[in-house]
Amino acid sequence: MKIAVLALQGAFIEHEKMLAKLGVSTVELRQKSDLEQTFDGLVIPGGESTVQGKLLRELDLYDGLKERIERGLPVFGTCAGMILLAKQIENDQRVHFATMDIVVKRNAYGRQLGSFYRACEFQGIGTIPMTFIRAPYIERVFGGAEVLATCEGKIVAARQKNQLVTSFHPELNEDLSVHRYFLDMIEHNQ
Repeated sequence: MKIAVLALQGAFIEHEKMLAKLGVSTVELRQKSDLEQTFDGLVIPGGESTVQGKLLRELDLYDGLKERIERGLPVFGTCAGMILLAKQIENDQRVHFATMDIVVKRNAYGRQLGSFYRACEFQGIGTIPMTFIRAPYIERVFGGAEVLATCEGKIVAARQKNQLVTSFHPELNEDLSVHRYFLDMIEHNQ
């Protein structure tokens, strides 16, 4: 199995390290020619969603990735990645891939000082560590999206068919269970 990691900005190296611990090889997506490689899934890391959205278009990666996601490529978006996949962003008129039936609120917990850590329940996994950094949360799910985790009354993880999103950063903890969940999604998708 090979997983592509969007490596334009943000915490992409941390995701690569988590996947390596699970014995999975990765390929970084930095330019359009990188899309010629074969891969079984895609990770869109946390970072700055506005910057990532701009770079996706400037580097001509946007259309190719959106098409693959719509055709069923498994994708895991954390924090900014979740914002890029959302069909609606409550406090922003822009949308990016807009492939997942979720409404997201950007910087919902405030700025950098609003960052925090909790342990909360994740459906199908159990209680896991969750690190939130200038995190968004999901205001609501609709259509085919289902809630996988809530923390302090806010939706912080969801899934819709081939798409998985978290508002927290599982790549910043030692726990591999969310990345393993994504890999299981891919295996059952093939």
